Amino acid sequence: MFPVRWFAMIALLSVSVWSLADDKKKPAEHKKDHEIFTPADLKWQDGPATLQKGAQVVILEGDPSKEGPFVLRIKLPDGFKVMPHTHPKDERVTVITGTLYLGMGAKFDEKVGVAMPAGSYGRTDAGMKHFGWVKGETILQLHGTGPWTIDYLNPEDDPRKKK
Repeated sequence: MFPVRWFAMIALLSVSVWSLADDKKKPAEHKKDHEIFTPADLKWQDGPATLQKGAQVVILEGDPSKEGPFVLRIKLPDGFKVMPHTHPKDERVTVITGTLYLGMGAKFDEKVGVAMPAGSYGRTDAGMKHFGWVKGETILQLHGTGPWTIDYLNPEDDPRKKK
Protein backbone atom coordinates (compact mmCIF):
# COMPACT_ATOMS: atom_id res chain seq x y z
CA MET A 1 0.00 0.00 0.00
CA PHE A 2 1.13 3.51 -0.77
CA PRO A 3 1.31 5.94 2.13
CA VAL A 4 -1.04 8.92 2.01
CA ARG A 5 1.85 11.28 1.17
CA TRP A 6 2.45 9.38 -2.10
CA PHE A 7 -1.14 9.97 -3.15
CA ALA A 8 -0.77 13.67 -2.29
CA MET A 9 2.43 13.91 -4.36
CA ILE A 10 0.79 12.15 -7.34
CA ALA A 11 -2.22 14.47 -7.12
CA LEU A 12 0.06 17.53 -6.99
CA LEU A 13 2.05 16.27 -9.97
CA SER A 14 -1.16 15.70 -11.95
CA VAL A 15 -2.36 19.23 -11.24
CA SER A 16 1.06 20.61 -12.26
CA VAL A 17 1.03 18.69 -15.55
CA TRP A 18 -2.50 19.89 -16.32
CA SER A 19 -1.46 23.47 -15.55
CA LEU A 20 1.52 23.19 -17.91
CA ALA A 21 -0.64 21.71 -20.63
CA ASP A 22 -3.16 24.53 -20.19
CA ASP A 23 -0.36 27.16 -20.35
CA LYS A 24 0.76 25.81 -23.74
CA LYS A 25 -2.66 26.67 -25.15
CA LYS A 26 -2.29 30.32 -24.16
CA PRO A 27 -0.42 32.77 -26.41
CA ALA A 28 3.03 33.84 -25.21
CA GLU A 29 2.89 36.89 -22.99
CA HIS A 30 5.63 39.24 -21.89
CA LYS A 31 5.90 39.00 -18.13
CA LYS A 32 7.14 42.05 -16.26
CA ASP A 33 8.37 39.90 -13.38
CA HIS A 34 10.75 37.75 -15.45
CA GLU A 35 12.50 37.48 -18.79
CA ILE A 36 13.84 34.49 -20.67
CA PHE A 37 16.32 34.72 -23.54
CA THR A 38 17.17 31.77 -25.75
CA PRO A 39 20.18 31.94 -28.08
CA ALA A 40 17.80 32.66 -30.98
CA ASP A 41 16.51 35.76 -29.13
CA LEU A 42 19.94 37.39 -28.87
CA LYS A 43 20.47 40.33 -31.23
CA TRP A 44 24.23 40.82 -31.39
CA GLN A 45 25.49 44.34 -32.15
CA ASP A 46 28.93 45.81 -32.73
CA GLY A 47 30.80 46.08 -29.45
CA PRO A 48 31.22 49.34 -27.57
CA ALA A 49 33.86 51.88 -28.55
CA THR A 50 35.86 50.76 -25.49
CA LEU A 51 36.74 47.48 -27.26
CA GLN A 52 38.70 46.87 -30.46
CA LYS A 53 36.69 46.22 -33.63
CA GLY A 54 35.44 42.67 -33.94
CA ALA A 55 33.75 42.47 -30.54
CA GLN A 56 29.99 42.07 -30.44
CA VAL A 57 27.65 42.64 -27.50
CA VAL A 58 24.09 41.99 -26.41
CA ILE A 59 22.65 43.58 -23.26
CA LEU A 60 20.41 41.17 -21.37
CA GLU A 61 19.47 43.37 -18.43
CA GLY A 62 19.98 46.92 -17.25
CA ASP A 63 22.16 49.60 -18.79
CA PRO A 64 25.92 49.48 -18.10
CA SER A 65 26.18 53.25 -18.59
CA LYS A 66 23.68 53.96 -15.78
CA GLU A 67 23.52 53.35 -12.05
CA GLY A 68 22.30 49.86 -11.18
CA PRO A 69 22.83 46.20 -12.02
CA PHE A 70 23.40 44.98 -15.57
CA VAL A 71 24.07 41.73 -17.44
CA LEU A 72 25.56 41.55 -20.91
CA ARG A 73 27.27 39.08 -23.20
CA ILE A 74 30.34 39.80 -25.26
CA LYS A 75 31.33 37.74 -28.30
CA LEU A 76 35.03 37.95 -29.20
CA PRO A 77 36.75 36.52 -32.28
CA ASP A 78 39.72 34.16 -31.99
CA GLY A 79 42.87 36.00 -30.87
CA PHE A 80 41.04 39.08 -29.57
CA LYS A 81 43.05 40.99 -26.94
CA VAL A 82 42.04 43.46 -24.25
CA MET A 83 45.09 45.39 -23.15
CA PRO A 84 45.83 46.21 -19.48
CA HIS A 85 43.03 48.16 -17.87
CA THR A 86 40.98 48.70 -14.71
CA HIS A 87 37.33 49.16 -13.82
CA PRO A 88 35.89 51.41 -11.10
CA LYS A 89 33.72 48.54 -9.80
CA ASP A 90 34.17 44.77 -9.43
CA GLU A 91 34.04 42.77 -12.66
CA ARG A 92 32.30 39.39 -12.75
CA VAL A 93 32.67 37.23 -15.83
CA THR A 94 31.46 33.76 -16.81
CA VAL A 95 32.89 32.04 -19.89
CA ILE A 96 29.99 30.64 -21.93
CA THR A 97 32.00 29.29 -24.91
CA GLY A 98 35.67 29.35 -25.94
CA THR A 99 38.59 30.14 -23.65
CA LEU A 100 39.43 33.41 -21.94
CA TYR A 101 42.97 33.94 -20.68
CA LEU A 102 43.10 36.42 -17.82
CA GLY A 103 46.29 37.99 -16.52
CA MET A 104 46.89 40.37 -13.64
CA GLY A 105 49.27 43.30 -13.89
CA ALA A 106 50.04 46.49 -15.76
CA LYS A 107 51.88 44.80 -18.64
CA PHE A 108 50.37 42.43 -21.21
CA ASP A 109 52.20 39.13 -20.73
CA GLU A 110 50.76 35.86 -22.02
CA LYS A 111 53.06 33.90 -19.68
CA VAL A 112 51.07 35.01 -16.63
CA GLY A 113 47.58 34.47 -18.03
CA VAL A 114 45.30 31.84 -16.52
CA ALA A 115 43.14 29.80 -18.90
CA MET A 116 39.42 30.02 -18.19
CA PRO A 117 37.62 27.44 -20.38
CA ALA A 118 33.84 27.40 -20.93
CA GLY A 119 32.04 27.18 -17.61
CA SER A 120 34.65 29.20 -15.72
CA TYR A 121 33.82 32.17 -13.52
CA GLY A 122 36.11 34.96 -12.39
CA ARG A 123 35.87 38.12 -10.32
CA THR A 124 38.29 41.02 -10.43
CA ASP A 125 38.28 43.69 -7.73
CA ALA A 126 37.62 47.31 -8.65
CA GLY A 127 40.89 49.01 -9.58
CA MET A 128 42.74 45.69 -10.23
CA LYS A 129 45.08 46.00 -13.23
CA HIS A 130 44.36 43.15 -15.62
CA PHE A 131 44.28 42.11 -19.28
CA GLY A 132 42.94 39.26 -21.36
CA TRP A 133 42.82 37.45 -24.67
CA VAL A 134 40.80 34.61 -26.14
CA LYS A 135 41.44 31.42 -28.08
CA GLY A 136 38.64 30.40 -30.40
CA GLU A 137 35.50 32.46 -30.73
CA THR A 138 34.59 33.19 -27.11
CA ILE A 139 31.37 34.35 -25.50
CA LEU A 140 31.57 35.92 -22.05
CA GLN A 141 28.75 36.92 -19.74
CA LEU A 142 29.60 39.99 -17.71
CA HIS A 143 27.52 41.25 -14.84
CA GLY A 144 28.11 44.08 -12.51
CA THR A 145 26.91 47.44 -11.31
CA GLY A 146 26.89 50.53 -13.48
CA PRO A 147 27.96 52.96 -14.44
CA TRP A 148 30.54 50.66 -16.01
CA THR A 149 33.73 51.87 -17.65
CA ILE A 150 37.02 50.47 -18.82
CA ASP A 151 40.11 52.58 -18.17
CA TYR A 152 43.17 51.54 -20.18
CA LEU A 153 46.50 51.99 -18.39
CA ASN A 154 48.23 53.05 -21.61
CA PRO A 155 46.17 55.70 -23.45
CA GLU A 156 47.53 54.35 -26.76
CA ASP A 157 45.69 51.05 -26.10
CA ASP A 158 42.31 52.80 -25.83
CA PRO A 159 40.32 52.17 -29.05
CA ARG A 160 38.38 55.40 -28.45
CA LYS A 161 41.58 57.37 -29.05
CA LYS A 162 42.44 55.64 -32.34
CA LYS A 163 41.35 56.96 -35.71
